[in-house]
Amino acid sequence: MKLIVGLGNPGREYNNTRHNIGFMCIDKICNYFNVTLDSNKFNGLYTQFNYNNEKIILLKPQKYMNLSGEVIRDFVNFFKININDILIICDDLDTKVGSYRLRYKGSSGGHNGLKNIEQNLSTNEYKRIKIGISNNKTIDTKDYVLGKFNKEELDLINPIIDNISNIIEDYLKLPFDNVMNKYN
Repeated sequence: MKLIVGLGNPGREYNNTRHNIGFMCIDKICNYFNVTLDSNKFNGLYTQFNYNNEKIILLKPQKYMNLSGEVIRDFVNFFKININDILIICDDLDTKVGSYRLRYKGSSGGHNGLKNIEQNLSTNEYKRIKIGISNNKTIDTKDYVLGKFNKEELDLINPIIDNISNIIEDYLKLPFDNVMNKYN
């Protein structure tokens, strides 16, 4: 069983903000696999489906970003998911807009969602796709990540979101090393 989580903040006011790129990717993945986030458990909006004889869970935590690890922990415990079968999709201030990176593990890099996941899972050894949103040092970080993408940024971000389903399909079929080699 695999758990694929897109990080973001619940609520309409956060739609299409930089911090919600994980939610945007989960929406795209749902469309690709023709599934709907139609279940709610442990403050998480999710769906389950089978792919290549394996159960897949797509999840959008419905607690705020800095508490998303609590939701993920509850899913891991309830569904008995191995840490090696978790993939987190999130924004990354330290990567330029239009770039992304697949990683096996790593530090939170100051990302409050990743910090909370690390605290709740007691490890930083979970797979992730970090999508660059750059960092505008002239704007307070909180205001920046909660701000909406401008047109130029969307022109760079949309191709990544469009490609995310291909990355996920490969992730579901191939060893993660192969996926990283193909897309990094």
